[in-house]
Amino acid sequence: MQRSKAESYIGFCIRAGKLTCGFNAVASQKKDVFLLLLCETASENARKEAVSLQKKFGCAVVLVRGVPLEDVVGKPNCKLAAVRDENLAKAILSSTDDRFINYSGGNIR
Repeated sequence: MQRSKAESYIGFCIRAGKLTCGFNAVASQKKDVFLLLLCETASENARKEAVSLQKKFGCAVVLVRGVPLEDVVGKPNCKLAAVRDENLAKAILSSTDDRFINYSGGNIR
C-alpha cells in the first residue's frame, strides 16, 4: 500500500527529531507543539486528554484512521504524537485525506 503525503511528512518529522510520542511526553512539553496526531483506537479518556492538550498548546488535532498511529510513527502502543515543527505541521494539515482528518472532539463516525 502506498504511503499518503501526510505519512511522508510524519516520516520527515521523525527523521528531523521533531515528533514526540506518548501522552506523558507530549503533556510535559512546555511549548512548540504545532499539531497533535491522535490514533482512532484511543480510548474516550485519551481523546478527552488530547482535546485538553489541544487547548493547552493552541494547535489542531488530526485523527489517524484506518492504520494504527503506532504503525505510522514506528513506536509500539503510541496513541498520541506531537509535531514540534511548524512547517511540517502545516504540511500535514494541508495534506489531510480520508485517513488523516481534523478532530475537534466527540464521537467518531
